[in-house]
Amino acid sequence: MTDLLPRKAPSAPAVAQVPQRRRFRHLPQYLAISPFYILFLVFGAYPVFYSLYLALHRWDGIGPMQWIGLDNFALLVTDAEFWNAIGNTFIIWVMSTVPMTVLALLIALGLNSSIRFKGLYRIAYFMPNVTSVVAMAIVFSSVFSTEFGILNSFLSAIGLDPVGWLTDPWGIKVAISVMIIWRWVGYNAIIFLAGLQAIPADIYEAARIDGAGPVQTFFRVTLPLLRPVMLFSVVMSAINGMQVFTEAQVLVGDRGGVQDAGTTMVLYFYNMAFLENDFGYGAAIAWGIFVVVVIFAIINWRLIQRPERAEVSR
Repeated sequence: MTDLLPRKAPSAPAVAQVPQRRRFRHLPQYLAISPFYILFLVFGAYPVFYSLYLALHRWDGIGPMQWIGLDNFALLVTDAEFWNAIGNTFIIWVMSTVPMTVLALLIALGLNSSIRFKGLYRIAYFMPNVTSVVAMAIVFSSVFSTEFGILNSFLSAIGLDPVGWLTDPWGIKVAISVMIIWRWVGYNAIIFLAGLQAIPADIYEAARIDGAGPVQTFFRVTLPLLRPVMLFSVVMSAINGMQVFTEAQVLVGDRGGVQDAGTTMVLYFYNMAFLENDFGYGAAIAWGIFVVVVIFAIINWRLIQRPERAEVSR
C-alpha cells in the first residue's frame, strides 16, 4: 500500500541551491588572492603586451603612432650600437660573475666553519645588496675618480701612475664590474651557505674515513653536491648581469662614457626611448634584451648541468 501513495517531489529551490553553494564556496579565497592578479594584469601583463604592440609603431610619445610593422626589429638586427651594447654587457658580466662566484664561495666556506659572530657576518655581507644602488654608485664614482679618487691616491702613494678608471674603456668596465661584485657577493655567499648547511655531515665523515683530504673533499664532495645551488646562482647572475643599468648610468653617464664602453643593453634602451624619444624602437630593444637574456640563461643552464648529465650516463 505504501508504494501506491504519492511521493513528495523535491522542491525546486533545494535542487538549485546545492550547485549555487558549491559554485561560490571558494569565493572568499579567490577574493583574498585577487589583488595580486589584478595588480599583475594592470602593471605587469598589460605593459608587456602593449610594448610588443608599441614595437610595431614609430612614436615619439606625443604625436600619433605610425604603423611600420617589423621595421624596428629589422633595424635592431643591423644596429651596430646595439651589438656593441651586447658585447659590453657580456664582458662586464664575465668580469664580475667569475670573481664574484669565487669570492662568494670562499666567504660561504668561512661562514660555514666554526667561527664566532656568524650572524653579524651574515648581516654585514648582505647589507650591500639592500643598500641603494644610486648611493653606492655615487660612492664608487668618488673611489674611481681620475683626479681625486681614493684608488688613484693609493696608487700614487705606492709610487704607481694614476689610472683613468672612468676615462678609459677597460677602466670603465673594471669599475662597473667591481661595483657589481661588491653588491652581489654577499647575496650569493648567503645562498651558498644555505647549500653548504644542507649537505649531511655523514657524507664528510665517510669521505674522511676513505682517506680524502680537505682539497679532495671540496672538489669531490662539496662542489658536486653544491651544483644545484651554483646553477641557481649562475642563472640569476646571468639574468641580473644582462640588465645592468644604474651602475653604468651613474658612473659614466647616460652615453656610456668613452667609446661607449659603459653602454649596456638596458642603458642603450634608456637612451633610445627616453632621451631620443623613439619609444617604438625602444620597445623593440626591450624585446631584443628579453631574447638575449633568455638565450644566455639557457646556455648557462646547459653548461652547468652538463657535468651532472655526464655522471648520470656513467
